[in-house]
Amino acid sequence: MASPRLIISCALTITALLCAAAAPLRAEDSSPVVARANGVDIHESDLAFAEEEIGGNMPQMGPDQKRDYLITYLADVIVMSQAAEQKKIGDNPDVQRRLSFDRNRVLMEALLQQAGKAAITDAALHQVYDDAVKQMPSEQEVHARHILVPTEDEAKAIEAELKKGGDFAALAKEKSKDPGAADGGDLGYFTKDQMVPEFAEAAFKLDKGQISDPVHTQFGWHIIKVEDKRTKPTPTFDQVKVQLENYVAHRAQAEMVDNLRKSAQIERLDKPAAAPDPSALNPAAPAKK
Repeated sequence: MASPRLIISCALTITALLCAAAAPLRAEDSSPVVARANGVDIHESDLAFAEEEIGGNMPQMGPDQKRDYLITYLADVIVMSQAAEQKKIGDNPDVQRRLSFDRNRVLMEALLQQAGKAAITDAALHQVYDDAVKQMPSEQEVHARHILVPTEDEAKAIEAELKKGGDFAALAKEKSKDPGAADGGDLGYFTKDQMVPEFAEAAFKLDKGQISDPVHTQFGWHIIKVEDKRTKPTPTFDQVKVQLENYVAHRAQAEMVDNLRKSAQIERLDKPAAAPDPSALNPAAPAKK
């Protein structure tokens, strides 16, 4: 399900912050005052708000430097917004429309957050989890190691060493060109679709403990050893709790948006574009009479 944030942009804007800064920043805020600009208090909580607003555009810096940067930014916002008020820039119709738009957008964001938070209950999360588990198909996994070399001759030589009793993990560390060689060629558990077809086909045909003949893929020549085979385990509730919370919240937000759209009186006052003349698009089409 698409997140409502993909349907509607809910990001706060600098303009909204400017609007709030014209008056004392959240006068009811009980968090400590960390600075003051032209008589306007800047609270500790305002720093988090500012970081959320501009965090992606901040240069890399340490915690103390970042704190100073945010305080300076908030002070600039207050001082410049006061200067804008003195010049009556807020009376400009375009600015008023923008402020109104940003206010509506901030309210929308708060409403979406409220709806999402209210929807996240233990019962709702477990219901989604149980439904998802019922629909999960049974899928096989293989735990394998492999040794990767550039040529078939090298692969055959390693195969011969293994048949003489050579240790697979040790040979992988010594001879494999794969990045996982340091771990003895251990690939962990994987499903069939996670590997290239030739490799997967060979690995899933082997029984636990078996070693393959040389297998050629686009990466080179492989010797594969299957350590274990199992049915892919279902993730526990706790393992996917964050994803469940996101899904439940986004679902509630999307449902709320849909219901509000259906109940709203929305009128389109712009004139619909006229249908194009087919003859203008296709010279062979007959012209309208």
